[in-house]
Amino acid sequence: MKINNLEDLKLENIGNIKYNPSYDELIEDTMKAGEVEMTSLGATAVDTGIFTGRSPKDKYFVKQKPSEDNIAWGEINQPISLEVFNHLLEISRKELSNSDLYIIDVFTGVGNSRRAIRFVTKTAWQAHFVENMFIVPTKEELETFNPDFTFYVASGVRNDKFKEQGLNSDVFIAFNVEESMAVMGGTLYGGELKKGIFTMMNYWLPLEGKLSMHCSANIGKDDDVALFFGLSGTGKTTLSTDPERRLIGDDEHGWDDEGVFNFEGGCYAKVINLDPKSEPEIYGAIKRGALLENVVLNEDGGVNFEDGRKTENTRVSYTIEHIENHECTLRGGHPKNIIFLTADAFGVLPPVSKLTKEQAMYYFLSGYTAKVAGTERGITEPVATFSACFGEPFLPLHPTDYAKLLGEKIDKHQVNVYLVNTGWTGGAYGVGKRMSIKDTRACINGILNGSINDAEFETLPVFNLQIPKTLEGVADNNVLNPRNTWENKEEYDATVKKLAGMFIENFKRYADAKTEEDYSKAGPSL
Repeated sequence: MKINNLEDLKLENIGNIKYNPSYDELIEDTMKAGEVEMTSLGATAVDTGIFTGRSPKDKYFVKQKPSEDNIAWGEINQPISLEVFNHLLEISRKELSNSDLYIIDVFTGVGNSRRAIRFVTKTAWQAHFVENMFIVPTKEELETFNPDFTFYVASGVRNDKFKEQGLNSDVFIAFNVEESMAVMGGTLYGGELKKGIFTMMNYWLPLEGKLSMHCSANIGKDDDVALFFGLSGTGKTTLSTDPERRLIGDDEHGWDDEGVFNFEGGCYAKVINLDPKSEPEIYGAIKRGALLENVVLNEDGGVNFEDGRKTENTRVSYTIEHIENHECTLRGGHPKNIIFLTADAFGVLPPVSKLTKEQAMYYFLSGYTAKVAGTERGITEPVATFSACFGEPFLPLHPTDYAKLLGEKIDKHQVNVYLVNTGWTGGAYGVGKRMSIKDTRACINGILNGSINDAEFETLPVFNLQIPKTLEGVADNNVLNPRNTWENKEEYDATVKKLAGMFIENFKRYADAKTEEDYSKAGPSL
């Protein structure tokens, strides 16, 4: 098939090009190149090298008009000059020239919000990853495909001029908004490609009045849509994968005038300690065509999901078709319910609470979860983590730009918003225990079937959250009020105030934000 606009890549002496090859061909190529191993589940497994996660300190944007007026510059969105970007582009093109290539043309988004993306790489498993994660065009669509954005994936090159250019290392992921291109070097990690395009959608869509969201989404039998926001480890993928509801997507979505739509055509699930009994849909998706990352294999090709010696961030990518109960159109109407997930390791937030619109804005801008002791060296007690809009590393614009759009849509479509804690109960991490998935499912079911609205509510002091006194399916209704689950009530009260202080301190960052309303009043009060 003819590749449109191939000359725009400005690569020299291109060898054999594989253009959107089939999965069978990609699996054969990755095996032949020694990039992957075959597992007993039928999926292939790759090691991504020294990088088993993203490199946020190596992400840059060209500072130039007009995008520089829109971007929120700082530690997350670091500026580089056009001169530096052009150097990175030059060495990336040099790395990709004089070699065989994979050119993968895909879409991100649906309908009027869709963008056409071209990836160029020398690595077969990266091509496989891209086809798993994005929306693959039909043959007819490829005939007229013209990329809106090009991503040069030059993993084999490093920038030896990074010190004189004032960059953080010889690794780079750099974006030129005006030229509609990105370059990556020094890292193989596939998540950079996924989140790189997510970052660009987070730039493009809000400027068109459309909300981009780091959330999963599913749809019920009555076509009611639910959104699940949450940071890593809060259960976003697990809880949205529901045999009773069709999965729209597990991670990245947009919300335009037509409703909610997936940015992707696949899922990227964490598999550390994956349990076939509690997560059967995800386990069942790990078959031929799926691509495991950084897992430990037994001699017989079996996957040891409990082994995190390479990384705790073990992953699998697969097309959404691997989930039996998925929404083929990758879209739904306007959401009926929004659920913010948090894993509160302090053990003081209730398993479910109903939020006002103002509280929804507050907890959206806070984006709270907690790291637990033992996950990182030096952490001996829970550590509060705040990530604006539940996805701050991927937001080129100011967080309040996304919050304003969310608030407008909640008002317009009368959406219910809830905070669900999948973290600890009966005490902080080390004393209490993790909320049972059965109780969490009961909270989610109560939200989705509307039965939670029939409950009698009480107010949780300090945080001023509305919590149900009873809920169908919860084993012991005492768990609904976290204070009831602590043996030492005084210690609970002290921990509540401690966490509330962290929320208040974090929200001071928005004191100077030019917003119409002061959402700090909707947060905890001491």
